[in-house]
Amino acid sequence: MKRSGIWVALALAGIAAAAGGGYWWGLKQASQPSVEMPAAITVPAERKILYYRNPMGLPDTSPVPKQDSMGMDYTPVYADETASNNQVKISTDKVQKLGVKTEQVLSRKMVNTVRAVGQFQFNEQRLSTVTTKFEGYIEKLYVNSTGQPVRRGQPLMEVYSPELVSAQEEYLIAWNGRQSLSNGTSESLVGVGQLADSALKRLRNWDISDAQLQRLKKDGKATRTLTMYSPANGVVLEKAAVQGMRFMPGELLFKIADMSTVWLLADVFEQDIALVHVGQTVNITVNAYPGKELKGKIDYIYPTVTSETRTAKVRVVLANPDGILKPDMYASIQLMSGPVSGHDGANVLAVPDSAVIDSGTRQVVLVQLTEGLYEPREVRLGTRSDGYVEVAEGLSEGENVVVRANFLIDAESNLKAALGSFGEHSSHASSLPEPAEATPTPVTGHEGH
Repeated sequence: MKRSGIWVALALAGIAAAAGGGYWWGLKQASQPSVEMPAAITVPAERKILYYRNPMGLPDTSPVPKQDSMGMDYTPVYADETASNNQVKISTDKVQKLGVKTEQVLSRKMVNTVRAVGQFQFNEQRLSTVTTKFEGYIEKLYVNSTGQPVRRGQPLMEVYSPELVSAQEEYLIAWNGRQSLSNGTSESLVGVGQLADSALKRLRNWDISDAQLQRLKKDGKATRTLTMYSPANGVVLEKAAVQGMRFMPGELLFKIADMSTVWLLADVFEQDIALVHVGQTVNITVNAYPGKELKGKIDYIYPTVTSETRTAKVRVVLANPDGILKPDMYASIQLMSGPVSGHDGANVLAVPDSAVIDSGTRQVVLVQLTEGLYEPREVRLGTRSDGYVEVAEGLSEGENVVVRANFLIDAESNLKAALGSFGEHSSHASSLPEPAEATPTPVTGHEGH
């Protein structure tokens, strides 16, 4: 019994020593720095695919992967590529590939340049004809070819007319009778005077000049032929007179055109007629003389429009002292219309016309909010001028709009969906609107797809 008690005491002492040693070892380990365990490898979260879109930019989507009729895989659209608040987000690399170009909305003066083509014509106000009011014959022809230049008062021909000779003789008889009866009775003087006045009026009605009548009085005898003179400076446009021919009263013998001024008749398109007015200065280039620029003013706007070409003619009067401008020559005109009608010269907000996407029923521009983030904005347009269009509503000065490659919204993010209901893409193909009818996608828009 005594021996067993000793063993029990030894066992209890051993247990106590082991417990104390364990406690001491635990405290020692706790005081030492711990060794770090390798961190767990973080697996990137998988990007959420909203839907798959047509690789050619067509407004056709699918909730599952598929291929188009040409075997091309539909492109996934991820949740992190979409934008809220009716905005469209395009990845930066695709924006660069497509060559997107923007321009700031600025206030500018809308000045239109109207261009037209035309032909030179004779100045109708400076055409002269040579004819007679009596019957006769051409005894001698001084000007005998068309195109021949003539001067005012230059002899054209000598004519013989029995009626003219008879009228001269009657006038000479009456004139001489008045002189011889200067001391006669009043009745005889009145009768001779009436006869002389009647013969004189007859000669004047036949366009006999005062100089020829004075010569008739001075010489005191009738001349067999009468010389016809040119009524103006110019060139012979038409010549019907032939030496020896008989002519009748009113028959055209010569037609003379004064070429010191010419008309340019230009065809202005119907939509530009409102920008043209009388007195407007035009710049003219003539095909026959490259590098030579002329200036003129609009003299008249014709009241009719040609139904076949939908153009109206305007007339420009040009000086032609050297005669270099010839009828039927072609020329181009350019006229600055000044401030567009209705603006009174004030500046208006305008964007390049390439920035406008026109669906036929409304017009939209893409406003760049940040790089790769765009907002389709419906606008109300005004007048157009030299590649720019007025924006009456929808934009503010200083905003940036896409002016090149704006088709990328069609090709990349379904513009029709953004413009139609401005709805979310969550409903996929069944809820997407139909494509815009008048928004073509250039071939270059498929680069990088």
